[in-house]
Amino acid sequence: MGIIAIPRILREKLSDDGAEALVDVINKAEGNSREDTLKFVEEKFERRLSAETGKLRLEISEVRNEILKTRAEMIKWMFIFTFGQFWAILSVLFVFFKK
Repeated sequence: MGIIAIPRILREKLSDDGAEALVDVINKAEGNSREDTLKFVEEKFERRLSAETGKLRLEISEVRNEILKTRAEMIKWMFIFTFGQFWAILSVLFVFFKK
């Protein structure tokens, strides 16, 4: 909090007690203003944080679905490759033992 200097003419009109009371009123108003500003900024930050958290959860869900799709594709191709290898080896063995 800054120091408030009351000009001489105002001090003469208000008297010393009146000047002190004016300074107290100004200090209280400034304190209330700071508290209100902090509350406003805090609420705004919380809303923004909630919105960003929601977006992040949505993106994580999309990534999870993409991973599951990729995993299913890999398993499918693993079975196709294994099945092809089985028939290739069986064909080679069949040709080898037929001679």
